[in-house]
Amino acid sequence: MILVTGGTGFVGSHLLYHLVVENNDVKAIYRTNSSLENVKKVFSYYTSDTSLFKKIIWLKADVTNVPDMIVAFEKVTQVYHCAAFISFNPKDYREMRKVNIYGTAIVANLAIDKKVEKLCYVSSIAAVGDAKTYVELITEECEWNKEIDNSGYSITKFGGEMEIWRASQEGVDVVIVNPGVILGKGFWHTGSSKLFSQVYNGFNFYTEGVTGFVAVTDVVKAMINLMKANIKNERFILVSENKSYKDVLLAIADGLCVKKPSKKIKPWQTAVFWRVAWILSKLTGKEPLLSKYSARSTHTISKYSSKKIQETLGLKFELLEKTIKSTAHQFLKEVS
Repeated sequence: MILVTGGTGFVGSHLLYHLVVENNDVKAIYRTNSSLENVKKVFSYYTSDTSLFKKIIWLKADVTNVPDMIVAFEKVTQVYHCAAFISFNPKDYREMRKVNIYGTAIVANLAIDKKVEKLCYVSSIAAVGDAKTYVELITEECEWNKEIDNSGYSITKFGGEMEIWRASQEGVDVVIVNPGVILGKGFWHTGSSKLFSQVYNGFNFYTEGVTGFVAVTDVVKAMINLMKANIKNERFILVSENKSYKDVLLAIADGLCVKKPSKKIKPWQTAVFWRVAWILSKLTGKEPLLSKYSARSTHTISKYSSKKIQETLGLKFELLEKTIKSTAHQFLKEVS
């Protein structure tokens, strides 16, 4: 039996489809009934066969609730831990620690206690260190630096990885994946998929920072293949291509057949804007449109190497252009 945490999220939803289509026995945890509709929507991108969704055993549980998770771990042999709290808002730091570190510690402890055969943890490139020079590619060997001003998300995902490594020391076979910015169909108003709705609605700005991007289908394919393979206690960066935010936004605009973002935002402008956004959030109680860390990331040039996963599994990543085109096509079908 396979357990998937975060099964109602972006990666988790796509993962569940690929697991059940291979006739695996799968159970997944959820928190609200409405979140299940998101999973059904993702399944509809692949098939009209509604019976596949019904194959999943759904358990209402919170990854930070020990009694809930004890029940979830019954008769489980493999775990895909996708549950996470993603935010660059400093006020969410405590909740991120609770979900990303404490929740992962619970998963790790139960994996040890229940003698789970193998555990896959979805981390992030945010938990990988920087290269020594700007001309070098970032690899799995680059050490995360706790001395610099890391975002709360980066800190908590790194902390989550430490819990998974602890499980590996206690006899659980583990694999960790560190995806770049994940693009794909669904969840149009959250996470990186929000880029499509923003560009469609006339977002007119761009920056020239660079980071790694990857298709959600490649992420789940890598996860499943790593769990099947005789590979343990390793982590893998998952990046198809390193691209500037400008190039990605322009490609999305092309795919959506809308006006391309044309106004370049400089670092000093985002530095001013995130401070204004912070003040407004304090006055209104609403989420800031931009934070110190999200502003900084849009100008940072970070290039990643996926050589390890390619050599280990022979994985061939989908071209980013193809990912963006197919995702934009689906977006237009849903808004038309």
